[in-house]
Amino acid sequence: MTDNRAYLDYNASAPLRPASRKAMSAAMEVCGNASSVHFEGRTVKAIVERARRQVAALVNANPEGVIFTSGATEAANLGLAPQISSGGVHRDASKLYVLETEHPCVLAGGRFKPDDIVPVPVLSNGLVDTEAFDGLLEAHDEEAGAPFLACQLANSETGIIQPVAELAQKVRFKGGYVLCDAVQAVGRIPVDAKALNVDFLILSAHKIGGPSGVGALIKVHDVLDITPAIAGGGQEKNRRAGTENVVGIAGFGAAAEEALSEAGNIDRIVALRDSLSDRLAPICAANGLSADRLIVFGQDVLRIGNTIMFAVDGLKAETALIAFDLDGVSVSSGSACSSGKVGKSHVLEAMNVQAGHARGAIRVSLGWNSTEADIEKFCHAFDRITKRLADMLKEEMSGAA
Repeated sequence: MTDNRAYLDYNASAPLRPASRKAMSAAMEVCGNASSVHFEGRTVKAIVERARRQVAALVNANPEGVIFTSGATEAANLGLAPQISSGGVHRDASKLYVLETEHPCVLAGGRFKPDDIVPVPVLSNGLVDTEAFDGLLEAHDEEAGAPFLACQLANSETGIIQPVAELAQKVRFKGGYVLCDAVQAVGRIPVDAKALNVDFLILSAHKIGGPSGVGALIKVHDVLDITPAIAGGGQEKNRRAGTENVVGIAGFGAAAEEALSEAGNIDRIVALRDSLSDRLAPICAANGLSADRLIVFGQDVLRIGNTIMFAVDGLKAETALIAFDLDGVSVSSGSACSSGKVGKSHVLEAMNVQAGHARGAIRVSLGWNSTEADIEKFCHAFDRITKRLADMLKEEMSGAA
């Protein structure tokens, strides 16, 4: 980050933590392969196993269940598999039920066939439509196989928190499996894999201040087993082949340890987010824009405290993002994994948000290194942007008259 910019896109990627950089630098100095039995190999193995314990502690999981991957996308593809055994007994899943607001890597369905992926609708407030989900579970053919639910804990765009434990209990009653995408939740709310009652959890290092290119699938229950997606050597207890990314894994572990220790920082981030949120309407009003032009998505339900997604009627996201960027403020219009373009959010579309508002959606996300100065810089930029919008609307009205 540069000193003269405000980086407010932590849900896309967080700045690397100093502790992660230090752990990675130390790992770079060690020579060896974690699969080797000699001293150097055991030294490298110790780095990996320490990180495994650190990542497991972040979500109250058993370190033995942590499978390191190249990121959350690979973790999702590994975990979303219809072939599953429990205690050595095969009980495959026949249908994958996926919330329509899931991240693209989960919506793709992993190793399930497209015809076996069933979308689960959400309500206009972004929460799962439990009545519709209950109907889908009721209609599930248990003789064909078990149901498998993929449900995120916190949405990457709106920050909306889903009732994962409640949904998991329903799937459990049907003898099914649950994978939870906790990528955006860890470090922002307490996450307990066992309390969530899920089978699999996916995480990503760079969302919490670790390096890019490393993540984890966490197998919560020891008795469960899945077919590896990458064949080769016996790394990760034969669950994910390929020489371990030791440097990345070390950085992931350090970031996880810091994220777990920062319970007090969560309240600070919430206060910053709320400060920004509280100033949006007054800034609009000061520039002559009516209160009903400002829409904050998901504001009436539980959200993670670092995220706000909003739109100002008449303001296009593409125009706004360029203006913010020129003013030294980094924000986004939604999930970074679907960007490179500024288009309508599939999350807001699933929430039946008006097309014009969806195309104007702006996401602000804060994190471990965010400051009050970042909020001030954002608000100054937002003031200039809304003033230009108000001037443009006045010209249009004058022309129409």
